[in-house]
Amino acid sequence: MALGGTDLNLLLPLKVLLEEGNVTRAGHRLSLSQPAMSAALARLRRRFDDELLVRAGREYELTPFARDLLPEVQQAVRLVGVALDLEDAFDPSTSRRTFRLVMSDYAIAAIHEPLVRLVEADAPGVRLTIGNLGSGSHLSERLLVDHDAVVAPMGFGFQGVSRPLWTDRMVVLVDRRNPRLRDGALSIDDLRALPYAAGSFGAGVLTPVDRVFGELHIEHRPVLQVFGFLPLPFVIEGTDMFAVVPEMLGRLHARPDGPLVMVEPPFGEVLLAEGYWFAEHRLADPAYRWLFGRLEAVGAELTPAG
Repeated sequence: MALGGTDLNLLLPLKVLLEEGNVTRAGHRLSLSQPAMSAALARLRRRFDDELLVRAGREYELTPFARDLLPEVQQAVRLVGVALDLEDAFDPSTSRRTFRLVMSDYAIAAIHEPLVRLVEADAPGVRLTIGNLGSGSHLSERLLVDHDAVVAPMGFGFQGVSRPLWTDRMVVLVDRRNPRLRDGALSIDDLRALPYAAGSFGAGVLTPVDRVFGELHIEHRPVLQVFGFLPLPFVIEGTDMFAVVPEMLGRLHARPDGPLVMVEPPFGEVLLAEGYWFAEHRLADPAYRWLFGRLEAVGAELTPAG
């Protein structure tokens, strides 16, 4: 099909090439060989008089023109699909799609088991790849291009559409032999006196604990800082340090016969809201709507009743 001298058969390859930023991965998504995708890219380069993809070390990156073009192409594909009723059916029971997710370390620990269980129940051939959200990820322009969804604490300011998933509360975690632990409790004064291990999420990102410490004038510089919440239970074991972690993570480590104890926070209830983000154009694909439904089912499973 051609319109105004442009072959509309190139529209979908253009979209996928720009989303993937890689000829091989684009070919996999479209079930086309690498020579076929390379030929499509060559035609698109001639059509737009732009390289679209350029080498950056061992990878490719989009040219400035291609970055500006991507949202327009995504919108065009969505509109063409609506106009011509071309939306593909998605059968999870037979699909062999691979979905790419990226999550905070805590989110991976909290949802990998129920998410895999729900996906396997409906779609035994579907595969998930889950990457770890790194420092500065919220600033990346490619995060929702390279990944189908991001799961992380709300308030990070990611681009795209966001939806809530579940809410956890923050608790204090200490070694069972901590000298200030009395009857399984710690006071605000104890927190001021004890060394503190903190989870960081990048420059300028405040956690709920940072905010409550500021409100209570607990001027406490951490003696040890790690990226994310997941390493904290391991670094405080056998020390006098305390850490503040989400309760789901705390319960994984605070066992009756274990070295760590989970303590009710003396600063009251502090909540951590988790959600997910995605690029709006993915809603045009029933496969992504199915995936987001599985994420929301996991969020409902993790949300306490009542």
